[in-house]
Amino acid sequence: MDDTDRVADYLDDKLQTAADVDTASLDALLARVTAQQLVLKQQLDAAQRDLHDAKHAAHARHARLQHTATDFRRAQADIDQRLLVITASDTSDDAVPRFEAALDRLHRLDVAGGYVELLTEVDILSTHAHTQLRTSSEAALAPYKQLRSLHTRLARLQDAAEGAAPQLLHHVDTITRALRTNILDAFSSDLDRVLKKIHWPTPAATIPAALREEWETAVVRLLDLQTPELEGVDYATGPGERVKLPPVLFPLDVLVQPLEMRFRYHFEGDKPTNRIDRPEYFLAHITTLLNDYSGFVTDHVQPVLLSHFRGTHLALNPVYIDAMSAFVTALLPMLRAKIGALLPKVAGQPQLLSHLMHEVMSFDTTIRDTWGYDGGYGVDGWKGLSWEFLVQGDWFGRWLQVEKDFALARYQSIVEATDFGDLDYESVDPKATKPTKGAIRVNDLLETITDRYRPLTSFSQKLTFLIDIQIAIFDKYHEKLLSNLEAYLTMTTALGRAMGSVSKEEQERLLGVEGLERLCKTYGSADYLEKAMRDWSDDVFFLDIWEGLQDRARQEHSIGGRTVADVAERTSKTVGGDDDTGALFDETALWYARLRDRSEKIIVDTLNSNVREALRPYRHINPWATLSGSTASASANLSPTAEIDPLVTHLSSTLGFLSRALASAPLRRITRAVLATISSLLWDNVLSRYRFSTAGAAQLHADLAAICRIVNKQVGPGVAEAGLRRCLEGAQLVGLPVKGGKDQAARTLATAEEQDDGDNGGWNAWVAGDDVDDDDDDAAPPGNARTGDTSFGDVALGLWEVEKRLFADNQSARGVLDELGLDLLTETEARALLRRRVELSG
Repeated sequence: MDDTDRVADYLDDKLQTAADVDTASLDALLARVTAQQLVLKQQLDAAQRDLHDAKHAAHARHARLQHTATDFRRAQADIDQRLLVITASDTSDDAVPRFEAALDRLHRLDVAGGYVELLTEVDILSTHAHTQLRTSSEAALAPYKQLRSLHTRLARLQDAAEGAAPQLLHHVDTITRALRTNILDAFSSDLDRVLKKIHWPTPAATIPAALREEWETAVVRLLDLQTPELEGVDYATGPGERVKLPPVLFPLDVLVQPLEMRFRYHFEGDKPTNRIDRPEYFLAHITTLLNDYSGFVTDHVQPVLLSHFRGTHLALNPVYIDAMSAFVTALLPMLRAKIGALLPKVAGQPQLLSHLMHEVMSFDTTIRDTWGYDGGYGVDGWKGLSWEFLVQGDWFGRWLQVEKDFALARYQSIVEATDFGDLDYESVDPKATKPTKGAIRVNDLLETITDRYRPLTSFSQKLTFLIDIQIAIFDKYHEKLLSNLEAYLTMTTALGRAMGSVSKEEQERLLGVEGLERLCKTYGSADYLEKAMRDWSDDVFFLDIWEGLQDRARQEHSIGGRTVADVAERTSKTVGGDDDTGALFDETALWYARLRDRSEKIIVDTLNSNVREALRPYRHINPWATLSGSTASASANLSPTAEIDPLVTHLSSTLGFLSRALASAPLRRITRAVLATISSLLWDNVLSRYRFSTAGAAQLHADLAAICRIVNKQVGPGVAEAGLRRCLEGAQLVGLPVKGGKDQAARTLATAEEQDDGDNGGWNAWVAGDDVDDDDDDAAPPGNARTGDTSFGDVALGLWEVEKRLFADNQSARGVLDELGLDLLTETEARALLRRRVELSG
């Protein structure tokens, strides 16, 4: 579209009606067009100026680039010409390598010149120091410090330069060390002269006032000589298991030299004190030295150290500022040398190696606790000589194997002892469950193992001891107990009889007291060790291991060379979790608790089986409806039925044994379970099966009384009544007198008083209506509900009245049962029982 078309479109848009062509509209339109034309013209002028400026700048830049290129070509040609002249090469490509070689030679020459200057400075300082040393040893200290500072700077530059000048550093180090040795010998000689004057190493030695200044000067010179070295030492931050050792202060080294000579005299060579089986001799010698010379060190060395190091960062380290810590540090090297020489000699003798390591750990504990030595390691503390040899010296594996072999050998000797499986009635509380002598000895062995690795400072070593030795022995003993239990089950089951491995007589013995004793051995041993593990879990030592284990498990994937899952399987499932209620022996204690519970269940099953067999004759007799002529008064003198004797005899023997072997709580649990079986058998096979006359009910009452007497005698008052409560209530109900009244109540109470003798145990408590103190949940019913006395207030309830009210309605039935004190019987059960009376059978 051309401009004419645009104008036409514009005019068509603006002039559409007749009103648009009037003068005013045309003038306004022309004014707007004129204004727009002016704006467009201004924009065009600005664009033309910008274009002109851009073209001018482009031409200028192009000119500069041309000039720069010309200069570069001129310089390149000049360089090429110079290279050709210098290297006599035909082309620049040949000249460049030759030129670089020349520059390299110049650089090496420059470096060599720097080396020469440095060596000259080192030689001047060394010569000056040696010259001063001939006249004044103190004056030689200044050039030595300069030389030492120069050596330190070179060492740092050497590290930054990735070992560029090892020969130079070695040369400077050799000269520095030689000068240091000469100055140290001179300063040490000065201190030796003072020590000779006070007759050192006499324990009573002291520094008189006349020698105090000379003493302090000699000590301070040695400290000044060593200070530059101490400032550069960072021994407490060594990597992992390779921690550096604290340095020995020069003055203390001089003090210790005669003591070291005495130590070597006594504990090296063929002296009687040098015994390979008595490491405690030389360890005790060191503690004796600390005791003997602590006064001298505190009185005369401590003030000098405080004065010298006060105000420096070295004052924060007790190895420098504390004289006794510095003295201990000075004595330890002779011990390290002695132990290091002794270890290879005892490596092949397990007992000697074990003895040596435990003596060293005991020595470490003495140094830490008695002398407060921390080695300058701050919060981490001094890990001890034992740690140095076990970890840094890599002796832990060998020592662990020795300790493991010792523990397993001791365990095997315990297992093989003739009295291993005997119940121990003397070593525990008379009221506690009795473990076997073997369980007590195993526990003692495990406590001994704890004492043997308790002094260790390495967490991984403690954990290894715990899992590889302690828990391993727990597992072995658990397998032993479990195998004994399985063997008992095999011998007492039908399968054992079928295989013919056990005779009938032997099986009968195993089902009696002899079998219960075997089961109680397993139960008591498992219970004893399970409780021991729970107690150990609250011990501070094991709590520290547990907390360390949790911290590492939450941060790391492996602990002491084991995965977190492996450690959790051997210790506790809560390892690495957010639950802080776990303990180290959770898993092991759980296995022992399961074994204990299983043993208790088998004891109950065995007793129940024996009870059923003992009651077999009793369940098949039926004199209850045919007996006659007995009254409530005469029933108190009734003898138990002959068929109940097997049960009474069995309960007397088994409960008598269990009362000695078990604590009160498990004994009552087991007794309640057995009584529940007796009660169920009597209810289902006697009370609910036969009809009763008054005399028959009295006989049943006498039989139940016989059972209660023997149970209460062996287990405790009220236990039998609580367990047989349902049967007792049933016997009372079927034994109601035909006629009630005051006379009947009086006769019954009088009979109960005549029956109350010393052999009745808890039964008499029930008869008298006394409250029985029992830890069971079952509450004791009123006494008169157990004697046959059915009185309510002053009136005794008779059979006919009870029958009338019992069968009237449920509310009346519940009321009469409450009056009789029959709490367990339901209305339905009571009606069914009462129908068993021959008087009501029609």
